[in-house]
Formats: sequence, C-alpha cells, structure tokens
Amino acid sequence: MKDLRLCIMGFGAVGQGLAKVVLLKKENIKELYGVELKIVSVADSSTSAISSDGLDEEELIRVKNETGKLSNYPEYGSDISGLDVLDACDYDVLLEAVPTNIDDAEPAKSLTLKAFKQGKDVVTSNKGHLALFYDELLDAAMKNNVIFKFEASVGGTMPIINLAQETLPANKVESIVGILNGTTNYILSRMTSEGTSYKNTLKESQQLGIAETDPTQDVEGIDAACKTVILANSVLGIPAKYEDVKVKGISNITSEAIYLADKEGYLIKLIAEVSKDNLEVSPRLVKKGSAFDINGTLNMATVTTDLSGKVTVRGIGAGSVETAAAMLTDLIHVIREKYKA
Repeated sequence: MKDLRLCIMGFGAVGQGLAKVVLLKKENIKELYGVELKIVSVADSSTSAISSDGLDEEELIRVKNETGKLSNYPEYGSDISGLDVLDACDYDVLLEAVPTNIDDAEPAKSLTLKAFKQGKDVVTSNKGHLALFYDELLDAAMKNNVIFKFEASVGGTMPIINLAQETLPANKVESIVGILNGTTNYILSRMTSEGTSYKNTLKESQQLGIAETDPTQDVEGIDAACKTVILANSVLGIPAKYEDVKVKGISNITSEAIYLADKEGYLIKLIAEVSKDNLEVSPRLVKKGSAFDINGTLNMATVTTDLSGKVTVRGIGAGSVETAAAMLTDLIHVIREKYKA
C-alpha cells in the first residue's frame, strides 16, 4: 500500500471541496488502486497546516470555517505560506486551487513551476496561468517529466478536455462551441423566465452566492475567454493567448432584447467558439430546444470532429464539490499513470 501525499494550495470553496471529496472517496481509491490518499499540507492565503503523518479533512474544514485561519489547526497549524509551503513537507501531488488571477497569473504560476522543478505532479482548477502562459507551463511539465492536469479549469464537472484527449483521440477536433460560464447562464436564464432586468437579476445572483461580489470576470466574458484559450491550446492545438480572443459580455443585454428573441423562438446565451478561424466569446441567439437550451448554472459544449461528427456534453459548470470532483478525476489519472500497485 503506497501513501500518496497531497498538498492543497488554496483553501477557499474549492480547496474545502477537495478535502470533502478526498474524505468521501479515499477508501474507494485505496481499494481500487492500492493507494492511500494522505493530505500532508494545506495552505490558505496567509497560513497553513502541515503534517507528514497526514491531516484530518473534517478538522481542516472546521478550523478554517470557525477561525478563518489554518494556523489554528491543533498542533500542526503554522504561519508558513506561499511558496514556502512546498518546501515545508514532502508531497507527491500539488492540488492547486488558489483564486484565478488573469493579470499576472500569480501565485498559481509560481506555485506550479516550483512544484514541477521539485519533480511533483500538479492538478489545478486555475485558469489564469493557463490562459496567459500555457506553452511555458506545458514545456516545464515535460522538461521535468511530471504530469499536469487541468480538466477542472474549463467546465467544472463537465468533461471536455479529457473527453477530447482520452475518449476521442482518433478524431481531429475541428471546433468547440458552448456555454462555458455557469453564472452568466443563470443570469440569462432567469431574465428569460422571469422577465427581470439584468441589474436586478445580477443582484439576486449575488445574494444567492452564484455571482461574485465583483462579477466582472463572469459577466464581461473574461472567465469564458480564459477557458476558450485553454481549449484552443489543449484540444485544437492552436497556440492562442488571452489577447487573441474577441470578448463581449452580457452586461448590456436588456430584458427587451430577451423578450424579442423569445417571441421569435430564440434565447440569448453567452457562447464561446473555439476554432482555427475564430476565438470568440459573445452573446448569441440560439434556438429554443437546441443543445444550447440549458438553464441555471449548467455548462455545455458541442465538439465537432472529423470522424465522429458532433459530440455534445453538458454538466454543472460551477460549485466547490463539482470542481473538486473534476480535480479528483485528474488525480485518479495521475494514480493510474504512476502509482497504481
């Protein structure tokens, strides 16, 4: 039986979701793969908890929620933070879940590159470093002979990167068109069903915790544009960067526009298109009853291939446990590749 030592960087919603899914699934993974998952270090923005013997998942969540700082974890809490956490305890896989930063991709970029240099595999839910430095990160992973997985960075629990790379490898993917942001889909769905204004619907979404206090990345299409870059590089082999994507958000969509579209049998959705001819995120008219007719925080994508035609997938595109589930799927890929008994 091998211990697989995990370091979780970022202990917000997704990081706590990781602790939950590890607790829920570690016995199954032990039985299936002969590997025992052990969380040996966890860090929030300024503190950490570190123990080579392993940390208790439920206690980590309790301490963070009740005190706000992992340094209050009994016996093993510390003020070590940032890159220093990666030196403080030996680990096998970095689970990186810090907030996305599309300005300079920090601290995710530095954490990932340092883990690679230490010979560690990395699973991430982050978009910023991939959208800005995709080639650099993939080259570094290859140079250091480590695995780098990032399914959770695009569609939450909706499989899209792994679908294209592992389920459809005989196919050439010609394009991907879909709804890649759950927050905007929720807002547009509510505006359609309730006839409410953008401003009021956004406020409701924030009250429900679906939209962030600062919703700019979602409603202005920035989040979907980052995902477009990741799909362009990872699935279609297009060496795209964030500035290559034409981006328009939904903040100017009116209830009148949605009403007029509805009368003609159409919906307005924020659509991402990934193809060699077009990298774009923008509101578009889609037919009612089509694959794009989804509500709430669902995501969907239609993958057009040369041999298999169109393959459409959909799934929950947001949520801490859902995103963590996608990261756990990537972790299982690492286990199958390197650690299975």
